[in-house]
Amino acid sequence: MSPGLDHDWQAVFANPKPKIGERTKTRLLILLCVLWVIIGLAGHAPWKPDELISVSIIKHLLAGGDWVVPMLAGEPWLKNPPLYYLVAALFAKLPLLSLHDAARLSSGMWMSLTLLFIGMAGRELWGVGSGRQTALIFIGSIGLVFTAHSISPEVSGLTGYAMAFYALALSPRRPLRAGLLLGTGAGIGFLSKGLLNLEIITSSALLLPLLFDHWRRSSYWLVLSVGVVAALPWIAPWLVQLQQHAPDLFDSWLENSRVISRNFVYFSRAILWYAWPALPLAIWTLSKWRPDHAPIQLCLLFFLISFAMLGISTTSRDVYLLPLLIPLTLLATPAVETLSRSLAAALNWFGIMLFAVVGGFIWVGWFAMMTGFPVKLAGRMHKLSLGYVPEFNVVFFIAALMFTIVWIVVVFNSNRSNRAAINDWAVGMLLFWGLVMTLWLPWLDAAKSYQAPFLSMQKALPANYACITARDVGESQRAALDYYANIHVQRFEIVQSLSCDLYLIEDELGRAQVDPGDDWKLVWQGKRPSDRRESFRLYQHL
Repeated sequence: MSPGLDHDWQAVFANPKPKIGERTKTRLLILLCVLWVIIGLAGHAPWKPDELISVSIIKHLLAGGDWVVPMLAGEPWLKNPPLYYLVAALFAKLPLLSLHDAARLSSGMWMSLTLLFIGMAGRELWGVGSGRQTALIFIGSIGLVFTAHSISPEVSGLTGYAMAFYALALSPRRPLRAGLLLGTGAGIGFLSKGLLNLEIITSSALLLPLLFDHWRRSSYWLVLSVGVVAALPWIAPWLVQLQQHAPDLFDSWLENSRVISRNFVYFSRAILWYAWPALPLAIWTLSKWRPDHAPIQLCLLFFLISFAMLGISTTSRDVYLLPLLIPLTLLATPAVETLSRSLAAALNWFGIMLFAVVGGFIWVGWFAMMTGFPVKLAGRMHKLSLGYVPEFNVVFFIAALMFTIVWIVVVFNSNRSNRAAINDWAVGMLLFWGLVMTLWLPWLDAAKSYQAPFLSMQKALPANYACITARDVGESQRAALDYYANIHVQRFEIVQSLSCDLYLIEDELGRAQVDPGDDWKLVWQGKRPSDRRESFRLYQHL
């Protein structure tokens, strides 16, 4: 058992666990995690906002661009340091795959590492055999699945958090190894997402010995010292290069890193669904055990620091809740053993009914798209993705059928134990994601992709033009113009003039349309077929 466990916790986990089939359980867990990771990594266009921004930056790197300053559609982009983009660019060189599909494979690598460290942290805190439950709860998180399979630095940032958390859990037993992992995790987090990740990890590491006796030992100072040394090779080179290469951008990056916001209410509401089922299980653990247990101290401190810093340092986007999944998942793990049978059964039945309804709806929606029946549903599906032309894909159909059969077999063969509730939930999440990424993927891609409208715009461009001024064109849209049509624009918001001979305007629902005047002739207009919020107009100066 981990030294972090005291006598009471040992009593909980001292119940004999069946040894027969342990190796088989581990193999099945690995298979489930592998399927969860790889499904959805390829086969669709980059979607906004994060994926389009990322592929534009990756394209710049592959063209020989400067790694120190990521470039979005020809403009410096320093909201995130370059680690994720650099690794994704290496994957993007793989043959036979499009740039975005190959780059998305890097997210699979980062998520595999995250799952590894999450599982090891569960084992370290709660004992042998608990890591499996930790991993199952984690992949069952509702809010994780979409971001985990996207081209986004949030994915590698999550890996940094998971590595650092495991290091803190390991520190009482293996201080040297923990120090190396802590510094590496902090470095990966910083080079993925910037100062916020570094501040959360550093604050958690420093406050542990100040607040809790369990970490107030001489070996912990070795952890911190080694951590600093291990983090420097990750942090220092980019900072030095940025300061020397682009001091103005360096100052701007520092200033933007200190922007204060207030998003506690938004995050408090969003986490109620985002962290399901970890959140209710974590609450159960906290209701049963005293806060002076070392594992609970670590989880609570990491959660509170993360929540506080995210609340004052980020905008109101669900994706920023990702770091909170780590301590909540670890807090939820012991509930698998201690949850009452009635509550475990209720959670299990809720999960079964939820995924049965969601999975059934996905199947019915697909059937409506293929056959036109039920008529109302088919019309609604068509309206939501006007560019989609129904086409039966036998590979996707067989894969979706297999996901459904596996879920049915698992559910009906479940022994309705506490562990079965977590297993069923994880398999249910695999069913949901597998069906979405097979039956509905072409339909979603047709609705979300900017490829068709921007290739149409590219064809409408005059043979000779000097440049394009863009007004109200968002970051994702400029990235899509760069990725699909090799078009860079000059933003009117920056240049404050119409010096170019082409003028691109993005119109948004509820915003007054800009009238360019009689000196401009409309040469193209377009939008994504099902998009009712935004459209584009291109004018040429007469």
